[in-house]
Amino acid sequence: MSKNLYVTATEERSGKSAVVLGVLQMILRELNNVAIFRPIINDPGEGNKDHDIELMVEHFKLAIPYGDTYAYTLKQARELINSGQHALLLENILNKYKSLEADHDFVLCVGTDFKGKDPAFEFDINADIAANLGAPVLMVSSGRDKTPEEVVALSQTTIDTLEEKGVELVACIVNRAPEGVTEEMASHIKCKVHCKEPMPVYTIPENEALGKPTIGDVKRWLNAEVLYGHSGLNGLVDNYVVAAMQIGNFLEYIKKGSLIITPGDRSDIILSSLASRLSSAYPDISGIVLTGGLPLSVNVHKLIEGWTGVPVPVLSTKGHTYQTVQELNLLYGRIETHDDQRIATALGGFSKHVNEQELRDRVIKQRSTRVTPKMFEYSLVEKASREKQRIVLPEGSGERILRAADILLRRGVADIILLGRNDEIRAKASAFGVDIAGAQIIDPAESDLLDAFAEEYLELRKHKGMIAEMAWDRMADPTYFGTMMVHKGFADGMVSGSVTTTAQTIRPAFEFVKTKPGYSTVSSVFLMCLKDRVLVYGDCAVNTNPDANQLAQIAISSAETARIFGIEPRVAMLSYSTGASGKGEDVEKVVEATAIAQSLIKERGLDIPLEGPLQYDAAVDPDVAAVKLPGSSVAGQATVFIFPDLNTGNNTYKAVQRAANAVAIGPVLQGLNKPVNDLSRGCTVPDIVNTVAITAIQALADKGK
Repeated sequence: MSKNLYVTATEERSGKSAVVLGVLQMILRELNNVAIFRPIINDPGEGNKDHDIELMVEHFKLAIPYGDTYAYTLKQARELINSGQHALLLENILNKYKSLEADHDFVLCVGTDFKGKDPAFEFDINADIAANLGAPVLMVSSGRDKTPEEVVALSQTTIDTLEEKGVELVACIVNRAPEGVTEEMASHIKCKVHCKEPMPVYTIPENEALGKPTIGDVKRWLNAEVLYGHSGLNGLVDNYVVAAMQIGNFLEYIKKGSLIITPGDRSDIILSSLASRLSSAYPDISGIVLTGGLPLSVNVHKLIEGWTGVPVPVLSTKGHTYQTVQELNLLYGRIETHDDQRIATALGGFSKHVNEQELRDRVIKQRSTRVTPKMFEYSLVEKASREKQRIVLPEGSGERILRAADILLRRGVADIILLGRNDEIRAKASAFGVDIAGAQIIDPAESDLLDAFAEEYLELRKHKGMIAEMAWDRMADPTYFGTMMVHKGFADGMVSGSVTTTAQTIRPAFEFVKTKPGYSTVSSVFLMCLKDRVLVYGDCAVNTNPDANQLAQIAISSAETARIFGIEPRVAMLSYSTGASGKGEDVEKVVEATAIAQSLIKERGLDIPLEGPLQYDAAVDPDVAAVKLPGSSVAGQATVFIFPDLNTGNNTYKAVQRAANAVAIGPVLQGLNKPVNDLSRGCTVPDIVNTVAITAIQALADKGK
């Protein structure tokens, strides 16, 4: 099994951080205990941390002390080499690496940033370190400001030089590739000496969303103060406009994404810039920078403060206009630790353009059986994005929904349909700084589908006394409309509940989506992500006190759900008794449910080990199982746990969630003809992303994919 990989760039601003994000995510899908190591970092300045290390540690929640993640700064390394202590440098780097290797399954090593004055020195030191660590190299070649022919020639020259230094290349990624770099051209980039098999070459096109700075980047770069519009700091800056003209002339120069730079006493420019963002006749600017440290006049401040939400960020910096422009010319986009949009864009681009399975097989020769919450969440996104499904979100104007939709679209997880008023949704998306251009927006009350949906609902519910007027009112409700979209095939699944109750979310599904053939019970499971494995708990959210028949159906549904998500089902029917050790009405219900479930499994030709009654300790602990139920194919190794009632299940999942610091994903509804899933009203953006991915995977499974 490979234990390490060395990622090195060939020059500054190659987009290496974006590639390292993708590589680390790829590795974490297979291995749990992974470390990040940068042998040499740039001097980050007093009190600061290295950008790449902080990004990886924070985003992937790596439990590594910062001091263990690097060996030297570039200045320290240069001083050692200049004093003739090159061997000492490599020895100390190797020692620090070995300490990480001893405690981790895999160490991802990341080379220097090429921000020093001597790129040849950095190239040589990266090659020497990789060779001495025995690490195969993933080379990141930059296509920035190059022709396609230059990209190919320079990449090949770099590979040849690395091979001369005894480095083994595992792959080459041409990042920020210009238009015109074809697959045929990339095939000319080859590893000729230290390759046991042909080296894959991947090309990731230039993505302006990663290369352009955000308003937040501008704030940090200029050490500016945010006067207004704190919520818009994620907006991208496309160009700079230095405003010195009168308003009538100045407005001719603004473009989409313009950052307006003007002295702080130009009230006319400031107000016209803000007004342009509110006008559909002008492109959306990204923000305003006020120079000279000049305070706004009291009346202008009062006017702006009186607006309901300033449309763009307004920053103030002490430098004069020319100085500010000079500083901004040195600024470029960088993926910051909490920049979820850029992180999602980088990961989506990597997954789209890199054959991750091929690269993973070259880097990791053996799979781990451990599954962490992060690994499981990654697997959800990976499975869902293989064949995108149409998922409708009825609460289309909610901030969390919009932020999740942005991430889902960037990651290519699903095709998103947002329900609500078009102008309201787009205005809120703009205010929140999220990009939902790829989403379909439907207003149920104005939709061409409303009449047909209402007539369908009237027909389906007329036996319950439904009348036409009520049917039209129901179908104008986004939850009912979204559920009907799923029922009629206009969407593949629905996710709702961030602001509505569980009953409001699932009632329409109970009314006309109905249950799958062979099932009469809709139930739920929670996917419980523990430290090193994922378990399935059912039913913890829907059925209060299921009878034996319902419990048997819940067990089979839960086993099938587990298999959909890559969990091999071994089902434990839980009780306060193991085997024949106890008596009582509650135990007898579980005994009967076990017999019914086993009969159904046999009838349907299913391969599902199922046993009961079992106590929880006997189901999960091999030592207890050996005493209480020796020889069982389920006891001690159960993965699916069926609770006898809602009281037991709901309390148990919450106790495990808190006591074991587990991630509880769900509830995942099962047994319906089409997937509809409920969110908690306290859900986070990642919860919504996971639930949409789960719904998409269920839709794929329903289609036999």
